[in-house]
Amino acid sequence: MTPKLPDFDTMTPADFERHLPEFFASGDGRVSTDPRFQTFLKNNPLCAALVRDLETIAETAKSLLEPAYEPSDTVWSEIEKKLKKKKN
Repeated sequence: MTPKLPDFDTMTPADFERHLPEFFASGDGRVSTDPRFQTFLKNNPLCAALVRDLETIAETAKSLLEPAYEPSDTVWSEIEKKLKKKKN
């Protein structure tokens, strides 16, 4: 059973923090740009700062998993050749 989300016009900072994981999961991962939260975040700068921090952490973590560059086709070919040699 999915918990009921708070009313976006009347939610408190405590409500927001309690449901924040759901807010991130239900959107595109950018709570700061979600139109549902614009008024709330404008009126609650500490919550807005928390969201910015979490989005920065998520972006940084994601970038750590991406390769810095893709090896060239030559590198892959050499790897393939060496693997084939080891097989024989």
